[in-house]
Amino acid sequence: MYTKEELRQLRTDFWNQFKVKMQKVKSSNGRRMNWLAYPSEVKDIYIRIDADGKGARLTFDIQGKDEGVRQILWEQLQELKVVLESEMGPEGVWIERASSSSVSEFNRIIWERNDLNFFKQEDHPEIQRFLADRLIHFDAFYQEFKDILINLAM
Repeated sequence: MYTKEELRQLRTDFWNQFKVKMQKVKSSNGRRMNWLAYPSEVKDIYIRIDADGKGARLTFDIQGKDEGVRQILWEQLQELKVVLESEMGPEGVWIERASSSSVSEFNRIIWERNDLNFFKQEDHPEIQRFLADRLIHFDAFYQEFKDILINLAM
């Protein structure tokens, strides 16, 4: 069991190492990228990475308050599903109606490895490989199709 301070330090060290590793990687459009806070350039679309005792994951969330806009974006992503899965692999889980304690309803695509545990130091290299791989593949897709999503969200 970790103390609050040890847990904070573990998280800080892990994400700092990941940030350093990813600083060497440019976006598919050739630009430098803040991989820890991936810029969707679309209001209410969030690309997040996370790791905890239950696994490691990359999530693509559409959290707009306007259900109509959210639905249009979701439908467009479903039309691009074959392209997205050819880049990311078919293991993504598509959740049309997700909810959390902070957001009542949103759409989510999640790529996850449940066999990894953030609290096992020996899993850290594999967690970082998984997250880096997912982000790089997601970026290849997103840079090509983000303009469609930007235009739909306007």
